[in-house]
Amino acid sequence: MLNTRVRNVLLGGVALMLPSLGWAADELNQANTAWILTSTALVLFMTIPGLSLFYAGLVRSKNVLSVLMQCFALTSLMSIVWFVIGYSLAFTDGGSANDWVGGFSNILFAAMGKESMSGDIPETLFAMFQMTFAIITPALIVGGFAERMKFSAMLIFSVIWSIVVYSPVTHWVWGGGWLGQMGLLDFAGGTVVHITAAVAALVTALVMGNRKGFGKTPMPPHNMTMTVTGAGMLWVGWFGFNGGSALAANGDAAMAMLVTHISAAGGCFAWMMCEWIRHGKPSVLGIVTGMVAGLGTITPASGSVGPAAALVIGLSAGVVCFYATMYIKQVLKIDDSLDVFPVHGVGGILGTMLVGVFASTELGLFSGSGFGGEIGSIGEQLKVQAIGVVAVFAYTAVATFIILKIVDALVGLRVSDDEETEGLDLVLHDERGYDL
Repeated sequence: MLNTRVRNVLLGGVALMLPSLGWAADELNQANTAWILTSTALVLFMTIPGLSLFYAGLVRSKNVLSVLMQCFALTSLMSIVWFVIGYSLAFTDGGSANDWVGGFSNILFAAMGKESMSGDIPETLFAMFQMTFAIITPALIVGGFAERMKFSAMLIFSVIWSIVVYSPVTHWVWGGGWLGQMGLLDFAGGTVVHITAAVAALVTALVMGNRKGFGKTPMPPHNMTMTVTGAGMLWVGWFGFNGGSALAANGDAAMAMLVTHISAAGGCFAWMMCEWIRHGKPSVLGIVTGMVAGLGTITPASGSVGPAAALVIGLSAGVVCFYATMYIKQVLKIDDSLDVFPVHGVGGILGTMLVGVFASTELGLFSGSGFGGEIGSIGEQLKVQAIGVVAVFAYTAVATFIILKIVDALVGLRVSDDEETEGLDLVLHDERGYDL
């Protein structure tokens, strides 16, 4: 009798606890939280040290510290801007203007606490994950004006650009804005990150003009070992960039990682073969640039396509971006110093359009069917994707041009000819990268 009573009391207690346990599990998914914590660290790893080393090895030795300094400074400054206002403009309700930009209710994370949730992960984690994207996007632009922009101008430009361009475009696509409502497919940043950064880099290169001696004096990378080291870090970190964008530890994240890797491999191979056929020898610079092209091109499609489509996307990226790079520098004579537009811009546009094809359920092995395929009609989706590309391209170009003119009027954009000849390491930071 006593044993029965004890048993009933225990069972009743457990039954009372079950609703509470079920509610807690629905609110906070520990597996998803752990994965996004890891992804956040991976994406930050892409900027520091990945992108920093990748870019620093590509410039001349007299400017190596300036590039490292720019990437490091942007990591700190963009973190503050995102905390103060960027996140609020990107991911909160903007009231009557909500289609275009978020509001001010989450300035300084005012509406966020330890218990705040974004889906089934803490909102603080979601905000931090998105912060790493807000960091790397302005850092990518550095490649367009490397070796000639004033440090003060770079800081002012990046702050204004982040608020005026990056946060609103993020809201358009991921924050409930008009492109997201239209059905634009951009899983991890083909428009938000790669097109915005690349167009800004191209406009900056055009406004500032070419480096002294561009097209006449050889300007080879000073340290390819450093560049390859950074490239390897980018490849690994990109798994957090794309896989983490699933915001869950599930099959979507696993597939995003798989297609990311396959596309990177395809980009490497295609670029290497193009260079081998055209120049007689494959280069290390070529293979790592092809990798970045493959990664950037798969980014918008990584949550919507399968592995066969990823291989096609990667191979296409290697070929298209290879010829785009030569066209920009050799035909148009534009000194996009580290090839931001032909790699990230052309790749971002190509990937954003190709997802409108391969996310269809109509293409069998090459479709997204069974891999998160989201569309039926290729024509209708391509129209949406094209609108997204044109809108983001045009807005970024116009806004970037205006911001550059404002910064030029305030502090001037470019160092003097003599300072450029001496190198930004000594001129701007009073240090040398190498003292042998």
